[in-house]
Amino acid sequence: MITNNENKAVELLLKQEPVVIFQGASEMGLRALGNRSILFDPRNKKAQNIINTLKGREWWRPLAGTIMLEHVSEYFDLGNLKESPHMSFALPAKTKAIKETPSIVHVDNTSRMQTLTRKQNKNYYDLINNFYKKTKIPMLLNTSFNVAGFPIVEDIDFAIWSCKQMNINMIYKPDDC
Repeated sequence: MITNNENKAVELLLKQEPVVIFQGASEMGLRALGNRSILFDPRNKKAQNIINTLKGREWWRPLAGTIMLEHVSEYFDLGNLKESPHMSFALPAKTKAIKETPSIVHVDNTSRMQTLTRKQNKNYYDLINNFYKKTKIPMLLNTSFNVAGFPIVEDIDFAIWSCKQMNINMIYKPDDC
């Protein structure tokens, strides 16, 4: 259930299974996105239903994503922003995002995206880069790691409990965390 093997995590994502990333400090304040997150393949058209069902939340709740900063302009219009590291903005999706990553494009053709550099979060960036090398998609669906009605996960015991509640089979916990 817990692995430090990035390749195993990507293999599960490619099999359309959710993976939890659990590392570093918890997500609070300016969100440390990618430290306590449920990740999924953004290409999956049924992802919204799959993830919302797992989390026990309303069917209509939109999902978000994390994209490698160097690829963001291919998929989204940043306007006058240079980056969006805290998932604070709904960015207009370009045709490429609408076609290739439908699970993170909202009904109004925007996406609440987090841009990411390796310097900001090495392990999470490397995981996305590994997924990119296999799919040519430089992003992952990212949603908070919590069961509906419960707070975001803070410790590994609660992480294991939460995964059992949601039938998630893997926690990716990098070595250096």
